[in-house]
Amino acid sequence: MLQDQFRRPLRDLRISVTDRCNFRCRYCMPAEVFGERYEFLPRDQILSFEEIVRLARIFVRLGVTKIRLTGGEPLLRADLPKLVAMLAAITGVEDLSLTTNGYLLAQMARPLKEAGLKRVTVSLDSLDDHVFGEMNGRGFGAERVLQGIRAAEEAGLGPIKINTVVVRGLNDHTAVETARRFKGTDKVVRFIEYMDVGTVNGWKLEQVVPSREMAERINAEMPIEPAGKNYRGEVADRYRYADGSGEIGFISSVSEPFCSDCTRARLSTDGKLYTCLFAGDGRDLRGPMRAGDTDAELEAIITRVWGARTDRYSEERTAETAALRQRPGSKVEMYRIGG
Repeated sequence: MLQDQFRRPLRDLRISVTDRCNFRCRYCMPAEVFGERYEFLPRDQILSFEEIVRLARIFVRLGVTKIRLTGGEPLLRADLPKLVAMLAAITGVEDLSLTTNGYLLAQMARPLKEAGLKRVTVSLDSLDDHVFGEMNGRGFGAERVLQGIRAAEEAGLGPIKINTVVVRGLNDHTAVETARRFKGTDKVVRFIEYMDVGTVNGWKLEQVVPSREMAERINAEMPIEPAGKNYRGEVADRYRYADGSGEIGFISSVSEPFCSDCTRARLSTDGKLYTCLFAGDGRDLRGPMRAGDTDAELEAIITRVWGARTDRYSEERTAETAALRQRPGSKVEMYRIGG
């Protein structure tokens, strides 16, 4: 079993299939930075489907059992069901999922399911159209995303998880209503603390709503109680409604880091291996692959990188400063490696 320096196994691979997105969410791709003139990666720098699948096979041999497709917005990648079918055919892949903003999901849900995708996670930061439009930076309302969620359910892409990034002063006042909307369904809303990912999202500690505070707000109106984790490395702390009408989750990377159980590697759009969401740089795999390295040579690179891994950024951030000040230095932007 491949393990890093803290004996964390390699189990999950997140593959960013595009760095482009049709949203401009403040916490990821703010419009003032990623405007009309922003230059995304040219086509020849993006991994082809064949290159993605080749690397995925190597990761699976090293212990990966779960693959998640991310972006940017992955549904913008042309012919995505073809890639899904190719990945689904890899022996050893037990869970193949996708994270999306849901805007294009209504028309893509069934083709993705037929190609072999098992489930989806949909980002939905508010049900309030004005607030949601402010959050996504495009003025889009929530209805089209809700249509996508319904289409995913009809296609059998479940269980569906709904991710809500909570930012104080922007959408925290609508979070309880989001929980209420999906209570009593088989969909799991997960509230995510606003994280200091990358360097352009204007992160400020005072805008973080700790999960404990969010749980207290929900519990005051809809009583909840803790539930155990489903598996090692699960990022969300699970809670169930006391009346048995479903569950919700909290992802607390800022206030309660979970680095010690992190089993996730990330493959960026341009073929770099990142071992932490907060990493400053990744190990290039595209270059050696296109230069003619064999699978064994690529496997050796991945093994060395993961074997030397000591990443625990969130724990260090929390432990080193009482105020949780953002540490200086460059970090990779989330749209390049997925959330």
